[in-house]
Amino acid sequence: MSSSQCFEHPPTLNPTYGAGFVEQLGGLKTYVTDPNHSNLAILLISDVFGYEAPNLRKLADRVAADGFLVVVPDFFYGDPIVDFSNPQFDRDAWRKLHNTDKGYEYAKSVIAALKAKGVSAIGVAGFCWGGKVAVQLAGTEDIQAAVLLHPSRITADDMKAVKVPISILGAEIDHGTPPEELKDYGDMLSAKSEFDSFVKIFPGVSHGWTMRYKDDDEFSIKSAEEAHLDMLNWFVKYVK
Repeated sequence: MSSSQCFEHPPTLNPTYGAGFVEQLGGLKTYVTDPNHSNLAILLISDVFGYEAPNLRKLADRVAADGFLVVVPDFFYGDPIVDFSNPQFDRDAWRKLHNTDKGYEYAKSVIAALKAKGVSAIGVAGFCWGGKVAVQLAGTEDIQAAVLLHPSRITADDMKAVKVPISILGAEIDHGTPPEELKDYGDMLSAKSEFDSFVKIFPGVSHGWTMRYKDDDEFSIKSAEEAHLDMLNWFVKYVK
């Protein structure tokens, strides 16, 4: 399996997919799913393919069914990456326009809007691009817990700043954020006794697998579902 699964299997975006609805939240279009009208919220921060990816919305609905208000904002303002293979696509220009520092500020606006609605506790999960934003939020007191799923561009300084329980779920095959690097971060986090931390490396899968799995790939689907359950259990434990 390639180390660039995230790029090789881009999703077919679907703005109508899911059991929830889209509304403005903190200045961003946001997919919201909340069948139980919970005051415990989970913010899912997408990879570069954005908030209309069906697998992401499917996961949001699943987490909501377990008792959370789940929000998935459009951090790219209608401009997600659609196809990395397009020779006309300027990846560097896109990343500059949609950098994670902007994502962090947008996320803080969403969090403020959630708290204004009466939300009492918030967990954040970030996928790939979103993992960087999630770990930045974990360095604040705005949230109660964070989960990073095959994160990209995270640093040792990010780990040093973490203040809340954090779980990192990584791929065995990931040249951008290799397992050895994640294990080092795990050692750094475990040295902090004031909060819980957890690092898990999933064998035989590559970067992006929790969102970019193929429907006929039973191994990747099973591994993705295991990661989703780990994420959910982390939030059940710490977002309350």
